[in-house]
Amino acid sequence: MDIFQALVDSHESQRRLVRELPSASAATLHELFHELKLEMAAHETAEERAFYVPLIEHDDTVDPARHGISEHHQMDEMVECLDKLQEGSPEWQAELGKLLHKLEHHLREEEEKFFPEARRVLDDAQAQALGGLYREEYVRLLDKEVHEEATRAA
Repeated sequence: MDIFQALVDSHESQRRLVRELPSASAATLHELFHELKLEMAAHETAEERAFYVPLIEHDDTVDPARHGISEHHQMDEMVECLDKLQEGSPEWQAELGKLLHKLEHHLREEEEKFFPEARRVLDDAQAQALGGLYREEYVRLLDKEVHEEATRAA
């Protein structure tokens, strides 16, 4: 699986959560938001390491890579803000809406604008190797997030 398909697969997981969260019941809201946070954390870090960092080496993709990393940082700050608010409150719901909008924008921008630029600088072998690296990092980071959370809960 090349890097583009690996990222789209992860994007689809995030999109599913974006669709489900706004209408979630109080009983499932916490679980869905928690799942989104874990997914975003693992995805962002793995994507930066396996996709953005290699693309920073190319003049044609350095600016889009920096932009993507910047948007990851912005979304991380939005999640931190949500963690400080009462989950499910009107203020929390408003901030969640902003995060979901930003996330949808980011995913769409990557796929429609950045992927075509990246395809021009990565050959097929690089794209395949980066896809493997992304999947390994994503799984490792997701497992790490889950383990750290279980340790904090214990």
